[in-house]
Amino acid sequence: MGDDLGEEWWKHDSKSGGSEEEEEESRTEGTEKGNVQKESVKRKKPTENSAGAKKKKTRTHDRQEPEEPGKSTKSSKRRKKKKKTITDVLASSEPKPGCPADVQNLLTHYFADKRSVIELEELKLHDSCFLSCNDLTHSLSSYLKQICPKWSKVQKQHTQKSSVVLLIVCSSAIRTIELIKQLTTFKGEAKAVKLFAKHIKIEEQLKLLQKGITHIGVGTPARISALIDKDGLDLQALRYLVLDWNWRDQKLRKMIDIPEIKLDLIKLLETGVLGQCKADKVKIGLF
Repeated sequence: MGDDLGEEWWKHDSKSGGSEEEEEESRTEGTEKGNVQKESVKRKKPTENSAGAKKKKTRTHDRQEPEEPGKSTKSSKRRKKKKKTITDVLASSEPKPGCPADVQNLLTHYFADKRSVIELEELKLHDSCFLSCNDLTHSLSSYLKQICPKWSKVQKQHTQKSSVVLLIVCSSAIRTIELIKQLTTFKGEAKAVKLFAKHIKIEEQLKLLQKGITHIGVGTPARISALIDKDGLDLQALRYLVLDWNWRDQKLRKMIDIPEIKLDLIKLLETGVLGQCKADKVKIGLF
């Protein structure tokens, strides 16, 4: 029987056996390839997810990038809190000539919490205590000629030492010198004296006032008050008190805008000038 089959039997067995092995190999290779493809797909998917996650993160990050509203409001509040200086306020406002009500308000506001109601009434000045005010068109000489039309006669009648007939009050030594230069066309033969503290000792000014007759005094309120306290300047002969009210310095400040000058001016008015005004002996002018 083995002889009858011959070689074909062995060939058939070898063929069938090889096919099964090949099928198994192909199956294993297919499964391995499938597993490799799955693994590659699995590996690709996380990268896609991670990229998407990054995109989402960047989107959310982009949404959070704009400045927080609290910070902007804080910075704007800080800007709003900055106070305007006197220079800023005066630069934006048109200059207005001074009037008697300005002087009255200055005294009332300063003494409001320092004096009783009766004492505040005593500080009030009538309109008759004031001369006509400068309307910002006059020079100093033209203004003085307007308020003192009989100046030549007044200066001749003045013979008292340590006193002046006309007292001009300003804010600084430099302004004092400027005003004395502007008096040239008005004063005539009258003698003017500088009354400020810069580079001039008070003893020198006392001697100068006692030595001869002076008609016009120009200076700062602090030095004028100091001379009055030392009995070096007598107010009995005083007839005209002119305040350099409208002039502004480089920072656009008027005399009453400077705190120390403002206090010195109030002290000067309080030390006898107000009493002389009420007695109708002194007139106040605002230049």
